[in-house]
Amino acid sequence: MVLVADGTRDAQRREALHALAETVADRREAPVCAAFGTRAELRSAVESTTGPLVVVPAFLAGSDAASTELLASLDLGDRFDACATAPLGAVPSIVAQLVARLHAAGWRPGDGVVLAADGGVELPGNGERRQVMDVARMLSRRVQTPVQVGYLHAWAPSVADAVARLRRNGHSRVAVATWQLVDGADLDGLREIGATAVAAPLGPSPVVVETLLAQHRAATARLAA
Repeated sequence: MVLVADGTRDAQRREALHALAETVADRREAPVCAAFGTRAELRSAVESTTGPLVVVPAFLAGSDAASTELLASLDLGDRFDACATAPLGAVPSIVAQLVARLHAAGWRPGDGVVLAADGGVELPGNGERRQVMDVARMLSRRVQTPVQVGYLHAWAPSVADAVARLRRNGHSRVAVATWQLVDGADLDGLREIGATAVAAPLGPSPVVVETLLAQHRAATARLAA
């Protein structure tokens, strides 16, 4: 398994990504190679790894524009023994983990909820913004309250604007569900926008680790077919 994400932006995020990779490797289902650097470093990691190999995104759909672009730059066209999986998206077990993180942060039934996603330039055909909206709808059904989507970068509304909108609509308490696998400097601002609670990122929870490994198992089976 080659775990892929952009880890070049800050040391905190890179450390968290490596902790996630170590947790996956500790399951001992497959050798794990961490590719959290530049495009050249990712290409080198893949080219130096004998197959069969599966490239698995260590980020969520719509959670990380830089990682999305990094993965899109990888060409496996000449590797019959390699394939890549899609980033995790609107998966029921992952959304259930979002709810667990909200509860742990102090969310209470009736509180407003903002789903904090990355935002940015969406690559043609990958449907990341749609997946974020699907996650928001699934989360809304689970917590029995409307969920606003807010973005950390580029797209509107911002997380702060989404929190303010819910407050204007009568929610004195607003919790932020963090649509990220790992922590990083980008998330520091979430703790400063005045939300009642900010949920921790999803990884490396057992649910996330198991789902990443399940992706690897399914892709390995396809390669062997």
